[in-house]
Amino acid sequence: MIHILATGTSRGIGAAITGALDRPGVRIVGHGTASSIAADFSDPAAPARLWEAALEQLGAIDVLINNAGVYEANPIDREETDWNEAWERTMRINLTATAALSRLAVRHWQARRQGGRIINIASRAAHRGDSAEHWDYGASKAGMVALTKTIARQYAAEGILAFAICPGFVDTDMAADHLGPALLAEIPLGRVATPQEVAEMARWLALDAPAAMTGAVLDVNGASYVR
Repeated sequence: MIHILATGTSRGIGAAITGALDRPGVRIVGHGTASSIAADFSDPAAPARLWEAALEQLGAIDVLINNAGVYEANPIDREETDWNEAWERTMRINLTATAALSRLAVRHWQARRQGGRIINIASRAAHRGDSAEHWDYGASKAGMVALTKTIARQYAAEGILAFAICPGFVDTDMAADHLGPALLAEIPLGRVATPQEVAEMARWLALDAPAAMTGAVLDVNGASYVR
């Protein structure tokens, strides 16, 4: 039995991930829905509480999928206090919570002398940046990619693997206000990714990807950004 903790599963990519992993031999605990574990990642103590609650339900955790995040406009002409608060909120939810949960996962696997897998849902913005209103989002996702690579390099010998997925815009409620002809014109595929496409990548990394792939950062953006 594979035990998985996934964050941000109430809708969009997270809900699709739980659907893709709903199969025999897998037990998944989600975060953010009425039927899962509640945790507000703007609270610094929330990641640890979520981890302990998931561990109590599952007994052990083999895979951590960090998907929870926010994409909120933060224009530079806001009042300084408001801009700083918005920056800190995005960093805490997108990056700091991911780091806190990843730390707990690594220590859990070290204590068990058993490997595990971390999958971080980052963004195309980690590589190409984002809009003038989303400095914080781009920076937080770049941090997730760097975190993934650091974990992969430092703990591979212990069987602890780390991967990142970098979607472009995805057909979700969070992206709905940004989808339109101008955005589609810059995507050679002619459409944005579906949540199910991202979820399938997460499922494969969680269950099937070879260990030698640790540290890989996989794109799913319709060739709107290629590296």
